[in-house]
Order: sequence, then C-alpha cells, then structure tokens
Amino acid sequence: MKNYEINDKTLAIIPLSKEETIIYEDNKTYVLSARTSKIMDESCKYYGSTFEGRQKGTTHLTGLRYKAPIIISEDNNIVFFPTSSPRLKDCAWISLNNIKGYYAFEDKMVLEFMNNQKVEIEISEYILKNQILRASMLESTIRKRSGKR
Repeated sequence: MKNYEINDKTLAIIPLSKEETIIYEDNKTYVLSARTSKIMDESCKYYGSTFEGRQKGTTHLTGLRYKAPIIISEDNNIVFFPTSSPRLKDCAWISLNNIKGYYAFEDKMVLEFMNNQKVEIEISEYILKNQILRASMLESTIRKRSGKR
C-alpha cells in the first residue's frame, strides 16, 4: 500500500521505525513505508487542510499548543491525539472516537477499541488520560460551534 487516508475506522497510527508505520484499522493492520507525520499530513490534505493548518486551528479554538490533538475531518468527526510531541520519531496517533477503554499493563498502556481490538502503546496512564481529555475538549468545542450538541 502506497498511500493511506485516515478514516473513521482508523484506530491508531504507530511508528515502527524511522521510515515505517503500522496502521490499525477496524480488524486490519497495514505496514506502510512512510513516516507517521507524512501519513498525518497527507490525510489532513485529503480532507482539505494541512497538518500545520489543523494544528493552528486547534490552538485557535482551545489554546493548546503542545501535544495538541487535531481534527482530521470535521464532517466525519475524526479526532486524533498524539502520544508525545509530534516532532519526536516515536509519536503515535490515536483515534479519540474509537477508544472503548484502556488499562495499564507492565510499563505500557493497553488501548481497547470499539471493535474489541487491543493495542499496546508506550505512554503513562497520566499522559493518556490527559491527551484523551484534551482531544475531548477540542471535539466538544467544534461540536458547539457547529450546532451539533
């Protein structure tokens, strides 16, 4: 697979190496020869913006600047949040609206998605909770502005 556009079934985008990314989608898994940041930017462009434009929009709406969540598609309510600074090569992106729950396992967190698929990520429980809260705040702000309460 050469290109990938994030969609409402995309669960997580996790870097495997500097130039490879694993994408969890519904009950499928894809490995792409592309950086996570490139996949994020191309997906934002697919929905009519750029990654940088989405980041600026988040900052304008919420004041969040560091590890800010982004809305990839307002029409499809696709909101993703980073696990660390997007500038870092190990930054993964998680779909807010596909998370069913999570729990700690050893020094990692296990995310359980709506389709019952589980994915382990290296992040503390505190940071995960904070990122979910920030992404929910962004989603709520957008929903209120669009009249979709």
